[in-house]
Amino acid sequence: MMFMYVTCQQLAGRVVSCLAVFFAALALGLGSAHASTGAYEASLPDELNTAKDMCALVPCSAVFPGAKSFSERMGQPPYVEAYGDEEAGKKKLLGYVMLSTDITDTPAYSGKPVVTLIGMDRTGHFVGVKVLKHSEPILLLGIPESALLKFNDQYLGKSVADKIEVGQSRPDENVLGVDAISGATVTVIAQNQVMMTSGTAVARQVGILAPTKRDPARYVVTGQRLSWAQLVKQGSVQHLTVRPEQVGLARTGEPFIELWFGDLNHPDVGASLLGDGGWANLRARLKEGDHALFVVRSAGIESFKGSGFVRGGIYDRVQVKQGADSFTFRDLDYLNLYGLEAAGAPSFTESAIFIIRSKAFSAAYPWKLSFLGNRVDRATGARSFTSFDANYWLAPELLQGGRPVVEEAAAPWVRIWTSRGVEIGLFSALLVMVAVVYAFRERLTRRSTRKNKWPVNAFKYSAWALSIGFIGFGAMAQPSVTQVLTWFHSLLFQWTWSLFLSDPFIFVFWIFIIVTVFLFGRGLFCGWMCPFGSLSEAMYKLGGLVGLKRFQGSLPRVWHDRLKWLKYVVFFGLLAVSMFSMGLAEVLAEVEPFKTTFLVGINNRAWPYGLFVCALLGLSIFIERPYCKYICPLGAALAVPSTFRWFGLPRKQECNSCKACAVGCGSLAIDADGRIDHRECLHCLDCLVLYTDPKVCPPLGQERKRRERAGLELTPIGRDGYYIPIHPVSVATPAALAAQKGPDPRMPSDPVMPPHKVNVSRLMWIWLEIRDHLWPWSTEGWHSQRALQVAGFSLAVAASVAWILAATGRLSSGAVIGWWFGWSVYEVLIRLSGRRYVKDGPWWQDNYRHASVMDMLSYVSFKNLLIGAALFLTLKTLGLMLV
Repeated sequence: MMFMYVTCQQLAGRVVSCLAVFFAALALGLGSAHASTGAYEASLPDELNTAKDMCALVPCSAVFPGAKSFSERMGQPPYVEAYGDEEAGKKKLLGYVMLSTDITDTPAYSGKPVVTLIGMDRTGHFVGVKVLKHSEPILLLGIPESALLKFNDQYLGKSVADKIEVGQSRPDENVLGVDAISGATVTVIAQNQVMMTSGTAVARQVGILAPTKRDPARYVVTGQRLSWAQLVKQGSVQHLTVRPEQVGLARTGEPFIELWFGDLNHPDVGASLLGDGGWANLRARLKEGDHALFVVRSAGIESFKGSGFVRGGIYDRVQVKQGADSFTFRDLDYLNLYGLEAAGAPSFTESAIFIIRSKAFSAAYPWKLSFLGNRVDRATGARSFTSFDANYWLAPELLQGGRPVVEEAAAPWVRIWTSRGVEIGLFSALLVMVAVVYAFRERLTRRSTRKNKWPVNAFKYSAWALSIGFIGFGAMAQPSVTQVLTWFHSLLFQWTWSLFLSDPFIFVFWIFIIVTVFLFGRGLFCGWMCPFGSLSEAMYKLGGLVGLKRFQGSLPRVWHDRLKWLKYVVFFGLLAVSMFSMGLAEVLAEVEPFKTTFLVGINNRAWPYGLFVCALLGLSIFIERPYCKYICPLGAALAVPSTFRWFGLPRKQECNSCKACAVGCGSLAIDADGRIDHRECLHCLDCLVLYTDPKVCPPLGQERKRRERAGLELTPIGRDGYYIPIHPVSVATPAALAAQKGPDPRMPSDPVMPPHKVNVSRLMWIWLEIRDHLWPWSTEGWHSQRALQVAGFSLAVAASVAWILAATGRLSSGAVIGWWFGWSVYEVLIRLSGRRYVKDGPWWQDNYRHASVMDMLSYVSFKNLLIGAALFLTLKTLGLMLV
């Protein structure tokens, strides 16, 4: 025993020293990584989006080797011509250079675009690609930034006319595949879309690709004249509103700009808006193939014409988009609009008739009006190019034969799900099978004994093998705390389904995790399906098989009870940092060894990361799952909702004095009173095997021996873990007698029933339930902590005012979160002083129990996250929240 104690003390020291070595090494690695950072959050000139001489600000020559000079920006969307040596006194045109954000703002995984400079020759082949700026932390540390450069190099020599997709080539479908970056699927899919969209847009402008051909509109003419309200209802007139807060200005009672627009070529619509004489006048000025539309500003402080417009220039604040084509307007494409004849038309302060002079445009197909501008970040003052679009499509009854069928290209995430359907189906089937079999875990454990655990272990070891091989190294679907942080921010600020659907394995896995955490707690994922956790456990088992069992053990309980809180500190620390800098939080999330182990590989990482993984796996040979128990922030994130899992592992009353299960608990999740902490339990099921083993479980063993001595029948073991009684008895059962000797381990803490919820009607119960969640003050707290209660009212008023200020646009989302966090901390304190109880199991039941500090932290943080998300989404939906 003394040898074991000394060994455990040494192991505890190793855990602490390994952490110290890793963080010191990580600091060195971070320093070198930052020193070599290229495009990650690089600073770009503010005027880059508007400067005529783009190549004076960015290295165009880097993406077009051999070019001697470059033109100013031209065309719409903009591009730059690349020239070689002069021939016959004229510069030789070599090709074109384009800035991706001039054409598309496709977001990558960070939610921000990868700003890319692209070179293309006169035949439409890519000759150079350079990433100027990205916000993907995984490409800073998780995956070398050079991986993105190698990915982009695959486009060199390929043509914009090619059908290029991420994944395998499919010659039968004329699809040319490019290899993805393992672990950065979303990023490369977005980058592929950026490359093809940018190249195609410029290629169509300059004639490399044939322009899009759309059948001209054939109108149904009735001669009916409609009012403004009827035109709006019909969809022939649409409007576009931009609010000041959308461009980073303070909210006012007026919109930044409000525009009304519509088609003027349709005889009924045009005559209704301009009057018969006005429309006839317009038709006389239009050439064949010209398309006229009107735009008026009915409110707002901004001009859609632009104060800097000069003769021969471009109206650079509005454009029309149809499919991949963009149409801009010069002074020759502008006519004065003096008035609207439709009854009920609004007054306006600015107006125009714009003419599209392109055969590529057809009024029969959908198009959109785009208002272009700059958004100012109120926190940093940085400007970013943005556009606001409003859709337009003539009503079916105005077109002969109705609207044409428009085949939209499938979204990138749809193509991924389609191309990998079989693998996704197998992965989903695996998760469903594991969840279903685990739901019937008691049938497995009843067939097992302490000496023969194979009915459980065969299933468990198979799950580990599939988790490591198929999920971890195969599908690379190891979940990460960075996804928790991303989902947290998306839930509060802006949820984008396509962002998460772009990685189907992670998406499906998280559905499994969320469902099983609320049903069973974190144990099913962490203990059975987490690739790194399974690898760590396998190392421990292998260590025992090769003769190291005498060196294996657990940390002393006192050390375990201290170190188990470290993972919560890491998680909440990452969450707090993410509120200020998501990029920094994702960098610090390198405390997870998952990227190094499965996504990138030890050989492809800097030495501190490889050392950290090797140290953790080496330590796992001697201590069962040290990373899972003491460091893992993902485990901590899942432990919080595990407080409210519906189904736990069963306990007997006698477990408060019997230590049979606790001695063999590798997770050290069973305390001195025999209670299981489901935040720490990894569901190895060893205790459940002993629970129904009559030769090992002491209460069952005593009853078995008593019946054998008395010659009584050995009945099956019931669901409560005891032999089914031979005859009903009225005397006190062993469990009832044992209950008088200590706490009830069948609950994680002592049962509590709030007095105000005893014997109330169902309607009153619902009202009290709502009040309990929203009103933390109590009579008990008023008597015990009156000063704290009074202070809470002030904080509650301040937090409420913060939400009101946010709703009126005078407080940013970051400030609201700060107030909400402060209120949550206070709510934990005030509930601990008065309403110190939480529910165990399904919310609609009344299984109340005494709340520990961690119970209350879990309850308040999770509840306020849901309430805060609901308030944020409501304000966002109403257009009131500044983000």
